[in-house]
Amino acid sequence: MAKRNAKESLIALLRGVEHFNTHIFPEKQELFRELAKGQAPSTLFIACADSRVSPGLITQTDPGNLFILRNIGNIVPAYGEMLGGVSSAIEYAVAGLGVSNIIVCGHSNCGAMTALLDPDPSKLAKMPTVQSWLRNAEAARAVTLAGSDAGPPTVRNLAEQNVLLQISHLRTHPSVAAALARNELTLQGWFYDIGTGEVLVLDEQARKTISIEDAIAQLEKSGVPA
Repeated sequence: MAKRNAKESLIALLRGVEHFNTHIFPEKQELFRELAKGQAPSTLFIACADSRVSPGLITQTDPGNLFILRNIGNIVPAYGEMLGGVSSAIEYAVAGLGVSNIIVCGHSNCGAMTALLDPDPSKLAKMPTVQSWLRNAEAARAVTLAGSDAGPPTVRNLAEQNVLLQISHLRTHPSVAAALARNELTLQGWFYDIGTGEVLVLDEQARKTISIEDAIAQLEKSGVPA
């Protein structure tokens, strides 16, 4: 894909705002009038900062439904490791906004997972902060490499293991642990394939992906509050 120059890309963004103001906003004016009073999202959606991943588009939700947290590699440091933007967003979403779901969504062709699986020291040397950040996914790399007897490790394998790891990290956050203890919160991991549009759900117990249809069926049969 050809990359626009800085001027062209900025003009395109401004044209998009024009279109929003003249076409999109008037059609959803009532929604935005309600949103202006406050927010009550149902879900904290933790995704990679990758420009190809659009949580609202994937889930077909309007503004106000998702409290979105994005970073390199959809990573959640264990509580106490790196207290900052990620931990405060989680705490605010759970304890402040009272979200009932947290989704951690990995994706195909993830640059962070590619760098973790096959590090290029010359590139990472120029990005020391990224290199440090990726240490929060090292355990997923270890699991992926340990399972390589079944075949060569892939970025997809690592992306899926990383989602499972970050869910386990979520459980170390006090606000999450308390909400889980009260049965007020559900955690779920997703994998999004950019090329096909397919979204799969990661089954924590089986450590494998299942279809959206199977995930819905499991939830309908379970005792999870509606």
